[in-house]
Amino acid sequence: MIRTAALAHIRDRRLLQTRSTGKSVFYMAGGKIDPGETPEAALHREIREELGVGVTAVTELGIFEAEAYGHTPGTRLHMTCFTADLTGAPHPTSEIAELRWFTLAEYADMDEVAPGSLLVFKRLHGLGLID
Repeated sequence: MIRTAALAHIRDRRLLQTRSTGKSVFYMAGGKIDPGETPEAALHREIREELGVGVTAVTELGIFEAEAYGHTPGTRLHMTCFTADLTGAPHPTSEIAELRWFTLAEYADMDEVAPGSLLVFKRLHGLGLID
């Protein structure tokens, strides 16, 4: 089981996704939770590392479990996902090649999608928060 903390940040009814250097798939911004670290603490650390900004007004959206994309088949993802405001404009850092904002349809129509991200898209779309 891979335990992660992720950010569901919405702008103009689109959800922010990141693509790591050397990869083709877009994922939720965030990353693995270190031993002894809370999911929220991991979120703060990972977003600063990946997007170069801080997070405020953090609220837990939910826990999403899915197949861990890009790992050995059968490896599960346990993702604690949060909504939050950003302290500035996000920008790709050294480990992130690209940031993009997607609607559910745009993300679902890609050749490759991360199952955990797709679950978040569907939840937010069902809540009427993204197109």
